[in-house]
Amino acid sequence: MYRPTLAVLAVLLCSAALVNGGKVLVVPLDGSHWINMKVLIEELHSRGHEVTVIRPSDAWYIKQDSPHYKSITVNAAGGFEEDNWGQFVTRTLEMRRQGASFWTLMALQIDLVKVFHEMHRTMIVMMEEMFADNKLMQSLRDAKYDVVLTDPGLCGGVFLAHRLGLPLVFNVRWTIHGEGHLAIAPTPLSYVPLPGSELTDKMIFTERVKNMLFYFIGHFQIWFIIDPNYRPFVHRHFGPDVHYMELFQSADIWLMRNDFTFEWPRPTMPNIIYMSGFQCKPAKPLPKELEDFVQSSGEHGVIVMTLGTLVEKLPEDITEDIAAAFAQLPQKVIWRHKGKRPSTLGNNTLMMDWLPQNDLLGHPKTRVFVAHGGTNGMQEAIYHGVPLVGLPLMFDQPDNFFRMKARGVAKVLDLASVNKDNFLEALKEVLYQPSYREKMKVLSSLHRDQPMKPLDRAMFWIEFVMRHKGAAHLRTESYKMSMIQYHSIDVAAFLLAAVLLIFAVFIAAVKFVWRRLFGRNKVKKE
Repeated sequence: MYRPTLAVLAVLLCSAALVNGGKVLVVPLDGSHWINMKVLIEELHSRGHEVTVIRPSDAWYIKQDSPHYKSITVNAAGGFEEDNWGQFVTRTLEMRRQGASFWTLMALQIDLVKVFHEMHRTMIVMMEEMFADNKLMQSLRDAKYDVVLTDPGLCGGVFLAHRLGLPLVFNVRWTIHGEGHLAIAPTPLSYVPLPGSELTDKMIFTERVKNMLFYFIGHFQIWFIIDPNYRPFVHRHFGPDVHYMELFQSADIWLMRNDFTFEWPRPTMPNIIYMSGFQCKPAKPLPKELEDFVQSSGEHGVIVMTLGTLVEKLPEDITEDIAAAFAQLPQKVIWRHKGKRPSTLGNNTLMMDWLPQNDLLGHPKTRVFVAHGGTNGMQEAIYHGVPLVGLPLMFDQPDNFFRMKARGVAKVLDLASVNKDNFLEALKEVLYQPSYREKMKVLSSLHRDQPMKPLDRAMFWIEFVMRHKGAAHLRTESYKMSMIQYHSIDVAAFLLAAVLLIFAVFIAAVKFVWRRLFGRNKVKKE
């Protein structure tokens, strides 16, 4: 009689322990970055943690209502308006199609600088309004959060965590200074290629010169875009002696959306935790109509095409050429496209407003993934072992595809000059040369062969920070040092001065002895 009661009590006690979670404040970045942040949020919620998301009033992807989190909507713009990004993508593509001249490349760079400058300016305005809202800030303090989880591509979560005095965890690949490693880990330019350089870790002299030039260009952009926005804000709110990057570098844990099947080998730090592919999952069954379409491909299989969240449609002439190339293949094609239906579309092609990307890539009949080069898509292709045809356009997309091309798993085309013939040729090469699929299967095997799933590893370290109120023992204190101290220039100068002093004393002593000895002989002779 008592045993069933005891069993029920034991189950209830275990359940209570499971839901006795912490309180996590999330400050995300909108757009495609939100897609992978949402994965972490849903997993935290499933483990019994209470998650609160701060979102701007003009949020694009970040919804106010969700079963997985509570939201706080700040009455300020976050800088991620869908129309603005659509216009930027259109302008970028138009300029790229004018040709790869020096002036076109400069115009593209200037346009990109303007976009990022405006994003940072808008974020600073939002943070000023939040810090000035005493009621909001007091409510955040009263909530007694255990940790702040943020994407450091913008500054909001970093500054808020320091203002509230909370431990800080990053969901990171980029910071406001560029690729995340650059802010915290040693980066020898002799074998660590910088983003955008399209170089490997094996560089000849001219390539090392190119890498160094990219380093200087990156610092010029920091001086002209980042510093003017962030220095005044940090000096006002955190003190005149605080550099804004110190606030980033003092984060407890960096959950890096990367690993060394994708990244070139490089120095790292103990508080960088690699979780590449954490959003990847085994494929779920497709909806019946889509499954029937995939099965109708027979032995030829399926090609999946999508160009991400920002590029929902292409210019009509490019769309016509791509559709015509697809129509000449025996494979079935599933293409995410919201633009006008091309007249050259073949019976083998299904166009959709949205497609289940992960589930399609994990389907055994998928042969090739035509993609834009976003990090999420690259990692899902690696996870499922699907070779790639690349149409990169902007940001880190060309560099991501260069890494895939260097590993022999992708054929890359210039979206500005793509046409029916070169697109069809690229598709046939990846479809029918076995090396592409074989090499991608090797990458997939390397990526999957881990003692712990990337998502579980991310959860462990977030909860570790919550349990221990931070992870200061893993964090280097080098960020508190000046450049002179960090590179031991002062030590080298001191040692050099000491050597010169000893050498000078030695010379003086030799001269003194010489004069004493030979000076007397000269006097005696006279």
